[in-house]
Parts: sequence; C-alpha cells; structure tokens
Amino acid sequence: MTATTDGSTGAALPSRVTAASENDTDIPVAAGASDIAAGAMRRATEFLLSRQDAEGWWKGDLETNVTMDAEDLLLRQFLGILDEETTHAAALFIRGEQREDGTWATFHGGPGELSTTIEAYVALRLAGDPPDAPHMARASAWVREHGGVAASRVFTRIWLALFGWWKWEDLPELPPELIWFPSWMPLNIYDFGCWARQTIVPLTIVSAKRPVRPAPFPLDELHTDPDRPNPPVPLAPAASWDSAFQRLDKVLHALRRAVPPGLRRAAMHTAARWIIERQENDGCWGGIQPPAVYSIIALHLLGYDLNHPVMRAGLQSLDRFAVWREDGARMIEACQSPVWDTCLATIALADAGLPADHPQLVRAADWMLGEQVVRPGDWSVRRPGLPPGGWAFEFHNDNYPDIDDTAEVVLALRRVKHHDPERVDNAVGRGVRWNLGMQSRNGAWGAFDVDNTSAFPNRLPFCDFGEVIDPPSADVTAHVVEMLAVEGLAHDPRTRRGIRWLLAEQEPEGSWFGRWGVNYLYGTGSVVPALVAAGIPGSHPAIRRAVAWLESVQNDDGGWGEDLRSYRHAREWSGRGASTASQTGWALMALLAAGEKESRAVERGIEWLAATQREDGSWDEPYFTGTGFPWDFSINYHLYRQVFPLTALGRYVNGEPFAEKSAAAQPGADTASEGAPGPSGVAGSSGASDASGVGASDAGASNAGPKQRLAEAKGS
Repeated sequence: MTATTDGSTGAALPSRVTAASENDTDIPVAAGASDIAAGAMRRATEFLLSRQDAEGWWKGDLETNVTMDAEDLLLRQFLGILDEETTHAAALFIRGEQREDGTWATFHGGPGELSTTIEAYVALRLAGDPPDAPHMARASAWVREHGGVAASRVFTRIWLALFGWWKWEDLPELPPELIWFPSWMPLNIYDFGCWARQTIVPLTIVSAKRPVRPAPFPLDELHTDPDRPNPPVPLAPAASWDSAFQRLDKVLHALRRAVPPGLRRAAMHTAARWIIERQENDGCWGGIQPPAVYSIIALHLLGYDLNHPVMRAGLQSLDRFAVWREDGARMIEACQSPVWDTCLATIALADAGLPADHPQLVRAADWMLGEQVVRPGDWSVRRPGLPPGGWAFEFHNDNYPDIDDTAEVVLALRRVKHHDPERVDNAVGRGVRWNLGMQSRNGAWGAFDVDNTSAFPNRLPFCDFGEVIDPPSADVTAHVVEMLAVEGLAHDPRTRRGIRWLLAEQEPEGSWFGRWGVNYLYGTGSVVPALVAAGIPGSHPAIRRAVAWLESVQNDDGGWGEDLRSYRHAREWSGRGASTASQTGWALMALLAAGEKESRAVERGIEWLAATQREDGSWDEPYFTGTGFPWDFSINYHLYRQVFPLTALGRYVNGEPFAEKSAAAQPGADTASEGAPGPSGVAGSSGASDASGVGASDAGASNAGPKQRLAEAKGS
C-alpha cells in the first residue's frame, strides 16, 4: 500500500487568493511581497488539492527510522513467515539509510544511534549481508566502540533475547500481574501513556514466557567482549530513586520463581483479554506499529495460531504500514496520520481562500465527521462519566482518540460550509465537551489522558527509551484554547485556566517548548495564535517576547529552522537549524497572529517560502520536524511541508481567520456564567473564581520553566 495518494484533481481557484482580503485593505503591504505570496499560495493550493483521496482524506508518508523495518523483519523471522521479497525490499531500504560512518541515525542529519544501528545490522544479517562486508564491518566496529549490545536500550535487547542473542535473566523483569493493579495504585498500567501501556501489557506476557527461537547466526561481533557480553555496571547511589527501582527489579527476579503457576497463567490470560478487547476493526492496536508487533508475539506465545482471526487481522494490518517505493525498497511507517493530515489540509486550504463550500472541502468535512469516536476508550478510566466525542489520529483507533486531533478537527470543520450544518454542530458540540472534560488539574491538556503525570513509570529500569507518560504540553493546550476561543468560550473559566498555564510556561527568552513538534518553533507557533484568538492583545508582554525571540532566531536566508538537538541542548539549538518549510510556516503563523504583517521578518519569511517552492507548488523537506518522543523518536510528516507553508501564506494574503471573534474575546470583557451554555452547547463549569481575565502580570509567572519541570517528571 502506498501511503501518499494522488486523489482527485484540483479545481480553479477563486479570485480571493490573488489579492488581500477586505480586512487587510488598511494595512500597507509591499505590492511585490503580496504578489509573491499570492502566486506561491495559488501553486501550493493546486498541489494540495491534487493530493486528496477520492474519499475526502489526505495522508502523507510518516517517516521515522529503520528500527520499524528491522523489527518487522525480526517479527517475521520469529513467526517463521519471513519471505524473500519482503526481506529484499526491506534490506534495500535499510542499506539506503546507512551513513558513511556505518551507523544509522534516528533523524535526518542526526548522529549515529547505538540501538538503531544494532537493529539495522541484525536485519541486514537476516537479509544475507555477510559480517565482513565493508558496510557491515563499519557498523559492527562502531557498535563495539560505543559499548556493544550491553549499552543498547532494553527494547533492542528484548528483540535479541527472542533469538538467544541475549539472556532473558539479564533484562528487567516485567510481571504480567501488573494488569491487576487498580487504577489508584502506583505503577498501574494507566499511569503509563497510552502508547507505552499498549506496548507494556503484551510485553509482560513475552517477559513471563521468555521464548527463544534458534538464532540463525551468532552476533559475537556486536559485543565488546564476546566472553562477557553483559559486564556488571555500577549500581546507582543507595539513597536515590534509581537505586530503589534497581532493588525492586532484583526482588521481582527473585519472586519470579515463587509465583504460583496458576496465578501467572491467570494474569497472562487477563492481559490477553485486555489486548484482544483493544484490537481495532482494521486489526491493528492503537493505530501504531509497535503495540501491534508485540501483541501478535504475545498472543502467539499463548497459543493463538497465525490463522486465528485475531492474528490474521493483526498481520494484515502490519502490511498496511508498508510504503513501497519506486526503486523497490519497502519502508515501514510507525503510524499513519489521515485525520491529522486532513484537518490540517482543510485549515490550510480554507485560510488560502478556497470557498467554504468548495466540493473538496465539503468532502473532507464529510470524511472527518464519519471519523468521530462515539464510544468510550481507555481515557474513560480517569473520566468514567464523560461522554465520548473525540477524534483519533489514524484511520481506525476508537480506543485512543486524542485531544490535539479533536481540537484541530473542530477548527477545520468551522471553516467549511457544510450542507448539513446541524450535523456539524452536533459533532462539534460532542468534541468540545469531550476536550473540556479532558482538562488536567493544572488547567492544561495532555494528548490522550487526564493527569497522566506520575514520575514513577519513567524511573523503571524497563523504561529507558522515550516518553512513557503523557503530561500536559503547551502545543496541545494551545490548540484546545484556540478551538475554545473560536467556539465562543474564550471567557469560560476552563479556557482562562488554560491561558494562565500557557503564560506561566513561557521560556524566559520568549518561546514555548514543543512536545509534539520540533521544538520551540512549534511550541511558539502554536501558542501565540491561540493566545491572540483568546483575546490576548499583541501588545501583551508575553506576545512581544515571543516576537522578539522569533526575530532573533530567523536565519540569514529568511527562513526558520530548528534541529532536534534542541531537545537535549536547548541553549545551543533552541530555534537554530537549517530553514525548513514547515518551521518557517510555524514562525510566520505566530508573527502574523501577533500583528507583525508589515515587519521585515515576515516579508523575508514569505520570500524564502516563495523562493524554495518547487515548480509543482510543493516544498522539499528532508528534515524531521515532528516528534513521537522528544529526541528519542522523531518523525518526518511528509505533508507538514505542504500544509503549514500554505496556512502561513494564506493568512498573510487573506488575514487571520476568525479575526472578529478574536477581537471580541478581550480578557475581562465578559465571563462565562457558571453552568451557562456556550455557542457549542457546552455548559460552563464551576469555579467562577477562575473566570477573571488574564493580564500582563500573569506572563512568566513561573521561573522554573518547562524544561526544568520536564526534567523533574523524567526523574533527571
């Protein structure tokens, strides 16, 4: 299956896209810049329209790293279904991603990464590449220089343990009895983020079973000392949390032999029921590849035959993550993003001046309306009384709708003139109600769950890769605040709490941390438009600091870019990196919302977008500007390079969307009455003391900064 599709053809553009809107006639703009923007916008609109699927959705490739491809081959080897065609195609892709020093990175231009390199190397060995081949010898030498297999992450060593290349007893224990922990108990499965939860539950079965398939070859060349593949490491200081969890792991290893077999079997079968109950209609789990892979292994170990309907559907779902390229290479997507891509494309096209009743926008709205999740999922464990109404990221993921997609889908639907407005209003009302109900105690929003902030999961020896919790973030909170403002709820107490949280999270230099996009450019590009939409004036000190920061990090070529290294080295890399189309779009969206349309910085950014646009109206962007886990798991969304530049160009030419609502939402002008319904039919909440407006004194209320709080949450 090819992930990026060429759907229906584009249509003639309205005259509005070639001139500034009436709202902008009082703003003197250089004719040259306006003409340049209008031309680039027209070409980008035509390109994006041509990429829509006939059903109404958009979806670009979602590129991550070669561990997806390597683990797909290892899974098939483990199950005994690895075929020659798949192996050849996957190996072709993996070889093509290798760097000159023999390593594989997790993002374009990034440094070599040990676990990724090990998994890629093993996959190529499965494909028949000899260890003494030059590209393989370079890889194994680099692995040894960097600590060998013993220094790799736990997940990599689990894959090796499946084939006897690593000892199960040298891995952290993960007991299946965890499934019985009640939701109030520390380290219950709902203390983990939904992506970690879906992975950990099946891995408890794998950990309990400790299977070993005969290794097809040795891997001595990946150990610093083949006679001592797992040399002892110093224990953490006795008074530290790390030491406490290390001792806990030793206790769990000892208890493994004492657990009654009947109790363990019962726990594994409970975990299996949990897994099967969460399989989606398309056979996948959560719409993402890693939980699907581990769920298939776990169920297979419990006796599920590969022809069982659950297993057959699961394997078929993995095939849908494969992108076959023209050269015969096969790339595996970690996930697919049609809902996210469709709502962002709809927003971009509408802001570029496409008529609200354009057939392709209406078709997109129809498809999005059909994707609303109307049944409870895992989120209801923390919010049992909240009616469903969110949207997920993927084609099929009813168990895990997310707050970010829901906010952006509502913003997209409000830009479309649909033939059934009552249907749209009802869907929007459900979405707004669900998002409001998913607000965390601190006034902000996470991605999938409420108050998913326990620090304990991050301290487990097992959790040495990526984020395993889902705390509120500035980018998600900003999108919700913007949506609530558009829905007329800018003065609702819950919205004001979100605004105050955002202002307190601003970094001293004026930016905001980006959890789901790279990084401070994404956070700032999300927050500034949201604050302005909610009535914070462009003169507010927080907005002025953001503008000054964006101007200070603009590249000499006129664009903006930020390298993923900013997640580890913020001082050196915050807002710094090669210019990209998506990140330039984010910066321009923030500056335009702040009223900087006339500034030279905006004009230079527009000129850079126009100069780097390709003849077909698209942009090229090899850099990774999305994140699954900051630094650890990076994403190149292939549609980001199209939708965000077009959104920025559209707002430059046509003005800010919903500008009248933003002007009417000045803080303190009005407050939502307690319990009174808003325009979306959503009643206000209790807590009238939070309904006050937000003033300049609220900016920078916290000196700790989100980086420090993030470090505390991760147990640094």
